Amino acid sequence: MNTCDRRSMTIITRHGLLMLACMMVALQGCGLLYDAVQAVAPVAKDELDAVCRAGKIRVGMAVEPFRPFVFPAIWTDEGARVTGLDVELVKELASALSRHCGRPVAPVLELVRFRDLFLFLSEAKLDLFVSAVPADIPSPTLAGFAYSIPYFYNGGVAGIIHTTAILERIRTNLHNQAMARESLIGNEQALAGLTVAVQESTNAHFYAAANLKASRLVLCDSLPAAFESVAESGIDVILGAQPVLDFMVKRVRRDWQLLTLDGGTPYFLTRAHYSVVMAEESYRLRWFVNNLLFRLDEAGRLITMRRRWLDEDYAYPRRAAAEGLPFDVEKMVPHYTQGTCRLESRP
Repeated sequence: MNTCDRRSMTIITRHGLLMLACMMVALQGCGLLYDAVQAVAPVAKDELDAVCRAGKIRVGMAVEPFRPFVFPAIWTDEGARVTGLDVELVKELASALSRHCGRPVAPVLELVRFRDLFLFLSEAKLDLFVSAVPADIPSPTLAGFAYSIPYFYNGGVAGIIHTTAILERIRTNLHNQAMARESLIGNEQALAGLTVAVQESTNAHFYAAANLKASRLVLCDSLPAAFESVAESGIDVILGAQPVLDFMVKRVRRDWQLLTLDGGTPYFLTRAHYSVVMAEESYRLRWFVNNLLFRLDEAGRLITMRRRWLDEDYAYPRRAAAEGLPFDVEKMVPHYTQGTCRLESRP
């Protein structure tokens, strides 16, 4: 190597060392700045710590009634209230967080369209949401979310009908497809040629869109909207969460009946367990929720809660007034309509 090359290398090396020294000084400055900010307003270490510092947990729920998980809101002298199994679960969560944080943690409810719950969570407007959401329904639109262990078992997609003729037609189709009953084809053929209504963005919608290609699919903004659109849309079957549909036909819409097999057992298209939904990176909060659900299940509290809401006779407005949770009416009112139904366009 000649003298000129050695000088060039020396200059380059000196420049590199000088730049490295400047970067180290700058980083030290950043560290001092970060320490100063921490001294004034300490940054939360994780999402659970952030909840404790804020003294609140932001919870999303479906504004559409998913009885008995979420009932319609009522107005009392103390303000708007909502109740249901999922609301009681949120109260248990808030109590557990208060004990963990060593200070009161209040649940702040956001009642929005079910389909918007995923959007609000992805935009960090919620810490979690709970509205009878299944953890095992495949859909590309549900990627990037995390689910707790189940708090409700043996739910799933089922159907209700309002005429005996439709019931007999489906049962006949099932008999004719007995050999294919274990496959998705059996369910598709059982409902072939019928007009099937589902609430948009629910597990019933995702299932029907993926597997019921031989049916006309009607998308509704809510379950009440589906009931109101039966005549104009020619709806034969309404699909949805079996516990919700079963509760509706027994307590509210007695002119409808659950779709059953010959033996009287419910006709499930798929099974599902219902979970609390969080952001995928909310690891600490998920551990906390999982531990709470595990302890509630172990103590028999979850069974008691499920029986209380599914099996007991009660007037939900009284429970809402006595034990329901408040929410911000101003944010809820624009969404509080049954909505409409429309035929899904398929390629």
